[in-house]
Amino acid sequence: MAEAELIFITGGVRSGKSDYAEQQLQLLAESYHAKRLIYVATGVAFDDEMKKRITRHQLDRQKHPQNWVTLEQPTDLHQLLSTIQQGDAVLWDCVTTWLTNEFYEGFETGICNWQRPLKLEKRMAEMKATILQLHAMQIPLVIVSNEVLDEPVSNSVEVKLYQQHLGHLHQWFVQQATQAIEMEYSYVHKWK
Repeated sequence: MAEAELIFITGGVRSGKSDYAEQQLQLLAESYHAKRLIYVATGVAFDDEMKKRITRHQLDRQKHPQNWVTLEQPTDLHQLLSTIQQGDAVLWDCVTTWLTNEFYEGFETGICNWQRPLKLEKRMAEMKATILQLHAMQIPLVIVSNEVLDEPVSNSVEVKLYQQHLGHLHQWFVQQATQAIEMEYSYVHKWK
C-alpha cells in the first residue's frame, strides 16, 4: 500500500494557507474515499480578534459540500488518537497556535511549560508520536503552520526558545511530509 499523504503548509499570516489546506484535504478525502473530514482546531478565543478568526474559519468550512467534524484540541494532541479513526482525513490548523498553547500551559499557576523544559519536550514528543501514528494508520494529513521565523532571533529568552522550537518542528514536519508548501500572497511554492 502506498504511503498516505502528509502535506505540510506554512506561510505568513493571511497568506491563504487555511483555505488552500481545506481544498487540499477535500481532494485527499476524495482520492482516499474518506468517510469523515476532521478539522483539528487549536485556537482558543482569548480575545475578540481570535473569536472573529475562529468564526471565519467555521463559516468557511460550512461553505463546502462535505461535512467537517471539528475537534477542539488546543493542547495534548495525543488525545486525538481516541477519536480519529481509519477512514478519516485530517486537517490540523495550526502548529504555531498549538505550540503557543503548550508554551503557556500552566500560566495560571505562575510556571508555564516553557519554563519547564522536560514538560515541554514531553509534549512535543507526544505530538510527534501522534502524527507518526496517524500517518502509520494511512490517514491523509494536512498540517498548517505560520512562518514567523523571518525575523531576527530575539534577545528575549522566552521568544528565542519559541523560535528554536518552531524552527525544529518545521524541519521535522518537512522531513515527514510527502509535500512541503509555502504560501505567500495566496501563491503556492512547493518545496517538496
